[in-house]
Amino acid sequence: RYVGKDYSSAQEQMEDDMKAFYSQNSTVSRAQSLSIGQFVAVHAEEDAWLRARILSLEDNRVCYVDHGFTEFVESNSVYKLQKQFHSLPFQAAKCKLAGLEVFCDDPVLVKTVESQTCSKIFAVEMLEKSDIPRLVLYDTSGEDDININATCLKALYDKSLELHLQVDALYTNVRVTSVFSDGSLYCQVPSKGLSRLSEILQKLEDYFHYKQTPELNVSLPFCGKICLFPSKGKWARVEIRIIHTRRALDVQFMDTGTVATVKVSELKEIPPQFLREVIAIPPQAIKCCLADLPPNTGMWTPDAVLWLRGTVMNCPEFSMKVAKQDGSKGITHIYLFAPENFPDMDHSINRQIKKADLWKHQKDVFLSAAPSGTTSTKGTSDAVSALQLSSGRLEKSFSDSAREPSSAVSSIDMPPPLPLSKTGELMDVYVSVACHPGHFIVQPWKELHNLEALMEEMILHYSRAEEKPVNIEKNKLYAAKIENQWYRVIIKGILRNGFLSVYELDYGKHEFVSIEKVQPLTDTFRKLPFQAIAAQLAGVKSQQWSEEASIVFRNLVEKKPLVAQIQAVNESTNSWDRKIVTFLVDTSHPDTDIWIHDFVSQSFVEFSKDA
Repeated sequence: RYVGKDYSSAQEQMEDDMKAFYSQNSTVSRAQSLSIGQFVAVHAEEDAWLRARILSLEDNRVCYVDHGFTEFVESNSVYKLQKQFHSLPFQAAKCKLAGLEVFCDDPVLVKTVESQTCSKIFAVEMLEKSDIPRLVLYDTSGEDDININATCLKALYDKSLELHLQVDALYTNVRVTSVFSDGSLYCQVPSKGLSRLSEILQKLEDYFHYKQTPELNVSLPFCGKICLFPSKGKWARVEIRIIHTRRALDVQFMDTGTVATVKVSELKEIPPQFLREVIAIPPQAIKCCLADLPPNTGMWTPDAVLWLRGTVMNCPEFSMKVAKQDGSKGITHIYLFAPENFPDMDHSINRQIKKADLWKHQKDVFLSAAPSGTTSTKGTSDAVSALQLSSGRLEKSFSDSAREPSSAVSSIDMPPPLPLSKTGELMDVYVSVACHPGHFIVQPWKELHNLEALMEEMILHYSRAEEKPVNIEKNKLYAAKIENQWYRVIIKGILRNGFLSVYELDYGKHEFVSIEKVQPLTDTFRKLPFQAIAAQLAGVKSQQWSEEASIVFRNLVEKKPLVAQIQAVNESTNSWDRKIVTFLVDTSHPDTDIWIHDFVSQSFVEFSKDA
């Protein structure tokens, strides 16, 4: 059932009205000559009055149309449903949990779904519109959103194939499968589950080798979905984690922990005859971190990460000792050893990296010369101070960027300037950012599909490109990864502790980004004109805009398609520094067009009166 004013609240009010009506009107007759499918009012338990539909006359079975469950009722509790209780649409909607449909007869799964979902409130992602739509449920009550579909699917794991590591236990023939930038890593430990996985993947290899399977192309991707991906000549299990566009998404390899951006067209559905076997095997990658080197104290230096990757990824096997298990974070703290050094703690990978000269290249060093267990926080404080100082400059540069043009950038390999409509002509735009009437960003509506295609290609390109150290220069163009997307940016400032101040050339936003998230902007992505156009509103006096007026303006225009009528263009050497003076018109209302400057002027007068 939907939760909200016109849904659950309206239903509660209606059921209160039903209770009052049927309880106080003794003349209301019970339903006569019942028929299957007839809608009635039922006097249910706890003195509740509910709308229902007759399912069976033999045993008086009804379905409560606002709650979704069925019940056997006494015939003397069924009444005629009065006309005034027909207006509210029935509130219980039947649906399917995506990815779980084929296991609907499994009693363990059904019980898990019931315990995870009943009588709880969720956010819903509807994947398709149909009589019985498929959807994904998210529990948003905690710090992290929990994908309920994926959580319930874990109930199908074969418990005998789960690996339970023991603290202080020693393990050999361990393979490190991936290393992340925070120092965490994934390991495979020889086990019954790993052997079973090899067997089923070989079956899949044989199946796909002899059969063309276009019907198994993934047509409806969603977060939490498990499917197959060809990797290094073999099929691997992957779980979809983030959907960027219709063509590109992020997956995590279930049995190595690696995260990659791939094309939807590269994914395959698990053949139905193998589905239960594939799903039953728990993930074979164990998330770990090196004991005494906590990953949560801050990002590792690039040198330290590269050293760790080079050391552990080029060696076929290791031995390890489990130090402790952190169940709340799902991570195992380990000591890692090359086979010839096992179990000499002084020659463990942990001690080698701690002693290595890899931490002096940035100030927020979390490994100090102090005894084990202590950390340095000075660098972190410096980083925070640098960001706090820069945030003031950021706000100023955002609102005053048109008055403070950046240094000229070489025109070599620059895209052509974005063509604008002639003065007085109308132009469809999208307002991506709105600070106040004196400064906002518009994008040409007709070019948005080209920008989306460019962003899609950048995701695919940079996710597969080898990360290389980049020579960073102010006022030069780069690609930067910001919140799982890649953007074309210009460097506005080089801050302390490896942070950069960048300007998004297609969206008009100023952002802070780690230097590790920046790569060269290849020629392929320099052809489309930069899409962000700085603008100020015509028809209003230039002034220091109050917070109230700025908020009103922002609510009127930000993230909305509007029509612009350009009055003037202030040209500049760099295309991103030019600024237009334009009227904005909201044409979304059926009866009238709203000229934004008129509304802003009226609001400013009202604010002045209040002041």
